[in-house]
Amino acid sequence: MDVKVQSLIEQFGITEQTREFLAKPKYMYIDGQFQSDLDRPTIAAINPCTGGKITEIPLGTAADVDTAVKAAKHAMYKGEWSKFSPRDREQALRKLAELIRENAQTIAEIESLDSGKAISGCKAVDLNVAANTFEYYAGWATKIEGSTRDTSFPVDCVTYTRKQPVGVVGAIVPWNWPLGMAVWKMAAPLAVGCSIVLKPAEITSLSMLYLMELAEKAGFPKGAINIVTGKGSVVGNAIVEHKDVSKISFTGSTNTGKIVGQAAISRVAHATLELGGKSPMIAFEDADIDALAKNTLGSVYFNAGQVCSAGSRLYVHRSRYDEAVAKIKAIAEGIKLGPCLDPETVMGPVINKTQQDSILGFIEQGKAQGATLVTGGEALASDGTFVRPTLFADCTNDMTIVQEEIFGPVLVVIPFDTEEEAVELANDNIYGLASSIWTKDLSRANRLIPQIDAGAVWVNIHDPGDPAMPFGGFKQSGIGKDLGPEQLAYFLETKSVWIKI
Repeated sequence: MDVKVQSLIEQFGITEQTREFLAKPKYMYIDGQFQSDLDRPTIAAINPCTGGKITEIPLGTAADVDTAVKAAKHAMYKGEWSKFSPRDREQALRKLAELIRENAQTIAEIESLDSGKAISGCKAVDLNVAANTFEYYAGWATKIEGSTRDTSFPVDCVTYTRKQPVGVVGAIVPWNWPLGMAVWKMAAPLAVGCSIVLKPAEITSLSMLYLMELAEKAGFPKGAINIVTGKGSVVGNAIVEHKDVSKISFTGSTNTGKIVGQAAISRVAHATLELGGKSPMIAFEDADIDALAKNTLGSVYFNAGQVCSAGSRLYVHRSRYDEAVAKIKAIAEGIKLGPCLDPETVMGPVINKTQQDSILGFIEQGKAQGATLVTGGEALASDGTFVRPTLFADCTNDMTIVQEEIFGPVLVVIPFDTEEEAVELANDNIYGLASSIWTKDLSRANRLIPQIDAGAVWVNIHDPGDPAMPFGGFKQSGIGKDLGPEQLAYFLETKSVWIKI
């Protein structure tokens, strides 16, 4: 561990469990055991707050994926996992949720150090999301059902449908929500009896390796969950292309998602893709501008703006435009940037130098194209990869910063005059992940909801979430849904059964 990371830890403290986990070698988790191959190549896990190395993560290979898929396939069709009843699956999922809550501080510290997330938000959001999602799908494990059918076939038959798990699931998750996104990919398929081979992002794998220690304690048998760490170009490709992976569940960029989708369809594998976003917020003349400004803390400025559904485009009625810009400026300038383990920190760094440079590049494009930089727009002088909360005014819809996903703490604000103009501006984008409408007129809100091209429309709030509500976008924001009962269908096959009487 780098001395800068050690200094950060000593300044703010971590649990003894976290210290023990960080101190020991890290191994992939395949077929119910951590693979202790000391000769394997590794990649450094870097703390974004300091730029220092935390530990080393093993680089998996296509051969590792093949081993994991074989283990997952055996577990599902012949192993102990195949013998788990719906109630057994429910109990294992509930136990894992319970263990996450019991070890919340440790998981939050691991996640915070690995991703740079402010630990306050990590505990309040990420850990609750994970535990709540496992609990929600635990309840569904005993409620998977088919149906009897009355047919007009001339021979008497008993006819019914039955649901059965689709097969081995290959899950690929991004670096911005390492634990939360992984649980979104795991809970539903485990509830219905699928087995999983999951690749975390190579730069944020630690929380998933710790979670496997808890999964063992929760009673998941070997092969049910397998974690292969490494690069997307190697491990991700091998998962997507493996003949025995029946279903791909991917969250990431739209460009990568297109490649994943094409590879899956080439072998007629099931795939759901949760991709990019450039989500609009529309504030009318009767909007609560104070509430809107405060909501940016939980949206575009949360997790340093590394949120696919962040409200990163704000359209404000011209009569309230100056007020909105002024109040959001005050919010942005009051955000405390700081070390991820500091409980007073509101916003930590972005994930790495590459992402920092990308965000700063977009900011320069915005200025060059004529947008007014109201606040922020620069890196923080630090060893870490911080970007100050940024606000642009006087934008137009054709600007790069309005059209492209920046994936950083950057908000653009554009005025409008009419309801029709607001909808047209909001829909003028390749993405359609999420949106919000800010108005006291609920008749207007309900009139506009069908007109917004987005998978989620929130009213007087942006970025709420609950495992009972499906999440997924329109247009180039993806195919299919995570969460809700809707997600279950993507991990189930429907079989028609005919029995001649």
